Amino acid sequence: MNKYETHCHTAEASACASASGEQQAKFYKERGFKGIIVTDHFLNGNTTAPSGLKWEERVNILCSGYEHAKKAGDEIGLDVFFGWEYGYLGADFLTYGFDKRWLIAHPEVMDMRPNEYFDFVHSEGGFISHAHPFREDRYIDHIHLFPRKCDGCEVINSCRKPIENEMAKLYADKYGLINTAGSDNHHANQARLSGIETNETVRDIRHFIEILRNGNYNIFDENI
Repeated sequence: MNKYETHCHTAEASACASASGEQQAKFYKERGFKGIIVTDHFLNGNTTAPSGLKWEERVNILCSGYEHAKKAGDEIGLDVFFGWEYGYLGADFLTYGFDKRWLIAHPEVMDMRPNEYFDFVHSEGGFISHAHPFREDRYIDHIHLFPRKCDGCEVINSCRKPIENEMAKLYADKYGLINTAGSDNHHANQARLSGIETNETVRDIRHFIEILRNGNYNIFDENI
């Protein structure tokens, strides 16, 4: 089975991360992964991209960690794909299906309210999984859920408490959301990792979405 990380961050684009894209690629290759999806914080979240820059400059920063990971992955034999983690008042949504060119062409996403953003992503063929939906932290006023707007739900997040993952699984199953899992790795030093494993070799990010929709995968959560 091919192991894929669906949720990780790089220091180039996520202000809360310490591992570079290159370090993340090497970290996962050493642990036997076939590929990773770099999902740095979007430009409305904990990003390293200053708000005063032009849109294209900010997108370039958002994509830089992925690009460094992709370069390293190509050299060492790790498949690297691109996504991002859209934020709203402490809630985060993993967005898959697009590339830098798409982002540059659509600066209007920054002005969209969440429901409008979700609808637009879907209209363009994208996929949204609610990351750690029951996360509790000092800076989160209350939990926000969008069960009719998400395709999937991260039922296992390696960084979260068991009760949060248990609630996420219950929520996903009750609403018929596709189950996903991810490590939420920021520092390339986690012992516990989670993600999906599949007999298929993911060709690109749209093929990854197809695998999720077809259910041709298993979730794993283990010390690696």
